[in-house]
Amino acid sequence: MEPEPSATMTTDVRTPPPEPDVVPLVQPVDGVPAVVTTAAELADVVDAFAAGTGPVAVDAERASGYRYGQRTYLVQVRREGAGTALIDPIALPDLSALSEALVGVEWVLHAASQDLPGLAEQGMRPTRIFDTELGARLLGLERVGLAAVVADLLGLGLAKEHSAVDWSTRPLPDEWLRYAALDVEVLVELRAVMAERLAQAGKAQWAAEEFEAVRLTPPPPPRLEPWRRVSGLHVIRDARRLAVVRELWTARDRNARERDISPGRVLPDAAIVAAAQAMPRSVEALTALPSFSGKGARRRITVWQAAIQRGLATPEADLPSVRGPKSDAPPPPRTWADRDPDAAARLAAAREVVTALSAEHTVPVENLLQPDLLRRLCWSPPPVLDAESIGAFLTAGGARAWQVTLTAPLLAEALVTDQ
Repeated sequence: MEPEPSATMTTDVRTPPPEPDVVPLVQPVDGVPAVVTTAAELADVVDAFAAGTGPVAVDAERASGYRYGQRTYLVQVRREGAGTALIDPIALPDLSALSEALVGVEWVLHAASQDLPGLAEQGMRPTRIFDTELGARLLGLERVGLAAVVADLLGLGLAKEHSAVDWSTRPLPDEWLRYAALDVEVLVELRAVMAERLAQAGKAQWAAEEFEAVRLTPPPPPRLEPWRRVSGLHVIRDARRLAVVRELWTARDRNARERDISPGRVLPDAAIVAAAQAMPRSVEALTALPSFSGKGARRRITVWQAAIQRGLATPEADLPSVRGPKSDAPPPPRTWADRDPDAAARLAAAREVVTALSAEHTVPVENLLQPDLLRRLCWSPPPVLDAESIGAFLTAGGARAWQVTLTAPLLAEALVTDQ
């Protein structure tokens, strides 16, 4: 990610392209800066970025799959006149001073919804954003990953081989830091090209509304029964086995949190499901399962067996529901034809409208209107199916003004015709 185009752009260090129209980025234009780890260094960064001009490119690296949770382990920022800064948020957990220096400045991020929660934990909260991933979706680009968008719009090759590494590693290897610096090397340049294309397509206001919605979206509430997200849970169909899954998940989560390790590295989901299916009554029987025969699983075998025993001993009244927690969400659409044929017909008509609009405006269906909101509209529609009432329903459900303007009149026409 990089500042707005300037004369310094001509000094980028690049190797000859392997293809005629893609130029690999191999070295940040200003070199790789040292990681900022002290209060004095951070104060210098704050002063430099406060004195900079134009938007600021922002990125964050996590250690997903390695550490517990989604903590940020590196923050990258770049601005015209300030250069690039790589900040260690473990050594400097409070970055609010930098955020305050950038009040009113547009932050350019890629897939902002992934980075903003972690940045907020460091005290970094933007007052305006531009999300290049969302912009790419609104433009109808087939690939919306950062490397793909940079290649398509700027003709530059951005390597992504370090995107899934363990960013909690200290010290961070030089190659990783080079990658991190390059991630903010051309982001502002990308923003400028994308903004022009959005304006030409008549989608600038759409983008502005989407960006603001992402910026203002609060953190999701805690899941009532997070253990139900275990992969492969669909094969477990009785309450007793679900209780075993719940106890194993809880034991694993506690262990992972205490050790600051990704839960999947402590015990894979597949092992939890296998144990629930087999319901072993002893350590020996549990160890006999292939998914518990490894050194890591055996090291805590008594912990896992104790969890299984708790599941087996759960009183009938405390067993989890096979159907899952109560929700105000509509039932799965596959059941609508039997449960409410009229709702099923409304959904089919509504989907046809949204699919046609998606093709007409080259915007993915899910970005045109949230699928869950469309299902809610069709399952429990307002009493009057006109554009005004449908628009009010969609707005109350979180749809943006551009989405309502585009979809409400056609949905009203389709749903009234279907009645």
